[in-house]
Amino acid sequence: MKDGFLKVACATPRVRVADVDFNTEQICAQIEEAVGKGAKIIVFPELCITGYTCGDLFYQEELLSGSRSALRRLASFTEKQGADALVFVGLPLEVEGKLYNCAAALQSGRILAFIPKQHLPNYAEFNEVRYFARGEEEMIPLLFEGEEIPFGAGLLLCAQAEPGGSVPPAVVGCEICEDVWVAEAPNIALAASGANIMVNLSASNEVIGKETYRRELITNTSARLIAGYLYATAGEGESTQDAVFSGHNMIADNGHLLAESRLFQNGIIYGEIDVNSLNLSRRRNTTCVTSPLSPYMRIPFFLKEEETALTREYGKHPFVPEKEGDLEKRCEEILLMQSQGLKSRIAHIHTQRAVLGLSGGLDSTLALLVAVRAFDLLGLSRDGILAVTMPCFGTTDRTYQNACKMAKALGVTLKEVNIKEAVSLHFRDIGQDPEKQDVTFENAQARERTQVLMDLANQCGGLVVGTGDLSELALGWATYNGDHMSMYGVNAGIPKTLVRHLVSYYANTCGDTELSAVLQDVLHTPVSPELVAPKNGEIVQKTEDLVGPYELHDFFLYYMLRCGFPPRKLYRIACRSFAGAYEKETILKWMKVFYRRFFAQQFKRSCLPDGPKIGSVSLSPRTDLRMPSDASAALWLKEVESLEG
Repeated sequence: MKDGFLKVACATPRVRVADVDFNTEQICAQIEEAVGKGAKIIVFPELCITGYTCGDLFYQEELLSGSRSALRRLASFTEKQGADALVFVGLPLEVEGKLYNCAAALQSGRILAFIPKQHLPNYAEFNEVRYFARGEEEMIPLLFEGEEIPFGAGLLLCAQAEPGGSVPPAVVGCEICEDVWVAEAPNIALAASGANIMVNLSASNEVIGKETYRRELITNTSARLIAGYLYATAGEGESTQDAVFSGHNMIADNGHLLAESRLFQNGIIYGEIDVNSLNLSRRRNTTCVTSPLSPYMRIPFFLKEEETALTREYGKHPFVPEKEGDLEKRCEEILLMQSQGLKSRIAHIHTQRAVLGLSGGLDSTLALLVAVRAFDLLGLSRDGILAVTMPCFGTTDRTYQNACKMAKALGVTLKEVNIKEAVSLHFRDIGQDPEKQDVTFENAQARERTQVLMDLANQCGGLVVGTGDLSELALGWATYNGDHMSMYGVNAGIPKTLVRHLVSYYANTCGDTELSAVLQDVLHTPVSPELVAPKNGEIVQKTEDLVGPYELHDFFLYYMLRCGFPPRKLYRIACRSFAGAYEKETILKWMKVFYRRFFAQQFKRSCLPDGPKIGSVSLSPRTDLRMPSDASAALWLKEVESLEG
């Protein structure tokens, strides 16, 4: 449970209709298995003690009394396990002369609550109104075999730590099958009252097309509520007289499907709900309103502090879709968003000219491709785009030639401004030794390039298009008042790992053999600012050698900002995700660099030019990251350093 992770399980036992002894044995076996796997919340299907398809047998006292006895046996079994798992099972329960379709919450030998179903389907193959009364939110104390137990739909189960321990702040709300399908689902009020994990005991039969709808319903509900959702449904063993049940269990976390069972295969699925991240997302989202003053009754359940073994996967490249079809679609959408942003800005200032520095590297290549699309959308001639190549001390023939070939293939205007003389003169003016290749040596070149672009834009009445990307902004890998500055930064919302895919997509879909060949060579060129003289014509200043692998930094950036992971948790999932690719020591080394640079370079982000927000992570000081430039990184670096031991 450390780092906010809570292991959960959804189980579908084989049942025999009305055979409560057999069903109880099957449930006990699955409780034992799930507890052995470390599950802290275990959810079973609706009416699993008796079977959902009992029909008029629900009128039989023998079945009702048998289910009550079975529930006591199940409660005792949870105590014998010596575990702290919170278990939800379904049963019919008579209360004051009415029969209710209930979920019972069990833990460590105790029955904590009875939660009745609120919405009873009475259409098509469903006929629950024939047997059951509608559950109400109002809580009443129910005397069950000599013990008072809360009964009502308005109940929340709240995780508590044992003395001296710490557990994720899980608040569990419960609904039953149809409850999630209705317009005013109980989960809305439960979430508003603080529930961040929903459990659903279901008996959803299978018909053609229902699987897809059910999956979308559960995942979208978890996203809408910013919650975990555990859905356990009936499977093999239920009567097939008029319906077939598939056991389609699901575990979702804020719109992400963590686990899903195969249809018609009874069993258990597992997942880890990240409770801390859910709560962070709720705090960040001001339209997600929860009230601690809710009239809902809160019932504590106690958990031991334990390490949760992770099975949850975190992709190495969180900014990049994993499926090829999704990636192509996403690339097209992003290019359109970037081009539309630039198109609107060009139209707004009534210009027909754009100016950008074209180095032959990845970022400037993407910026040029976006500019071309924007001009095409506006119906403007591409020769209104002035691509400026500015060779200096570190420029290689490879990047220079690629820039020239690219400009020609795209039909834009190419201008060369060699800045060696201007920079050398500047060195003489300020007393800089040109042999001393320090930060002044490098930054003077970057600032000269920016000055050239700004002045050319003034000459032609154009707009300087910025090329810097999101990853560079995160690390501060830009020269202040140099390449850090432009009039509109089209790449400001694109991380380096995604830039590569966008250029690759363009190369594969442009339909121009010559252009595609140039773009492919750009993709295979080492990332470099080219501010240091090459050796034997080859790039020696490689960015990733200096600041670290961009795939690591993009990983750190996403999970720090988007998910709020602290260093310890970030390191844990990074080691898991990059196992076999990087040693733990390497990950820790570059993580330290990431935190140090991220905090120290905020002053550059505080005065960023305008640029379109593309994804859920943005560093714009006007929209997403309102961070003081002099904030201290001490707390984060202290935790990073503690990981070294």
